[in-house]
Amino acid sequence: MKKKIFLVSTAAALFLVACGINSGISSEQIGLRKASLENENKVVLADINYSAAQPGEASVYDRSYENAPPLIPHSTEDLLPITKDNNSCLSCHDKAIATDVGATPIPPTHYYDFRHNKSMGDVISDTRFNCTQCHVPQSDAKPIVGNTFKADFTNKDLLKKSNLIDVINEGVK
Repeated sequence: MKKKIFLVSTAAALFLVACGINSGISSEQIGLRKASLENENKVVLADINYSAAQPGEASVYDRSYENAPPLIPHSTEDLLPITKDNNSCLSCHDKAIATDVGATPIPPTHYYDFRHNKSMGDVISDTRFNCTQCHVPQSDAKPIVGNTFKADFTNKDLLKKSNLIDVINEGVK
């Protein structure tokens, strides 16, 4: 049964793609940027200002939803690039010193190796060193598309912190 559903949905998707290709829709009409997909010359980037505040000076936004990666509230200009051997974020956000310097501590999920199902103790997991893979700087960017999503937090404390390590296996049998 699953195989039939997969085949039917794949065939339907291919049909829709083929119809779109042959319908005369130009690449400027596809997507949100309204410029040709084959040529970048007409792309106009939005004028976005990122936080220029130094670490410790900016106000922190609430998370977008429960256990969402928090936004970076300060400038990252002198902190990048982040590599496995050079991660400036750890100088403030490492769990051993974050509270003392007033920074948000890295959550327990980042000190856990999910591939091998084991704690890494006080060392960041090899898969979690690249902070900007999930965390982005706060900016004044306006949404391109309207959004009416309202997050439902199970606990108000989760606006500022994560409990993902405690709930990651909820509903898993």
